[in-house]
Amino acid sequence: MENQPNTLIVAVCGLHMRGLPLERQMNSCGAQFIREAESAPNYKLYKLPTIPAKPGMIKQAEGGSAISLELWEMPIASFGGFVASIPGPLGIGKVELADGEEVSGFICEGYAACDAVDITTYGGWRKYLSS
Repeated sequence: MENQPNTLIVAVCGLHMRGLPLERQMNSCGAQFIREAESAPNYKLYKLPTIPAKPGMIKQAEGGSAISLELWEMPIASFGGFVASIPGPLGIGKVELADGEEVSGFICEGYAACDAVDITTYGGWRKYLSS
């Protein structure tokens, strides 16, 4: 996927998706929605015990499933401030897409799975919310 100069692609899998509460942060960073996508089939998705509830996507050495994502194009000038605003155990790392490409995106530290609910079978946060 080719992005515009001075921008990067950011994969989001939860509250930053279109129509959800933190989409406004994407917009305030000047990010533009590109398209819906899926991760490679080696991730687990967890409902973290936070208020509000949010998902955490953790890459697996074995197993896992494809998770629904949104890809956004964000100006590099806004990226540092955006990353600094993300609370642990979430962060930004490399997310592998279904086509094998890697992009920057939301990931979750592995320890968070201990107190979280595995919602991988839903295939994504939006599908979980509508269940």
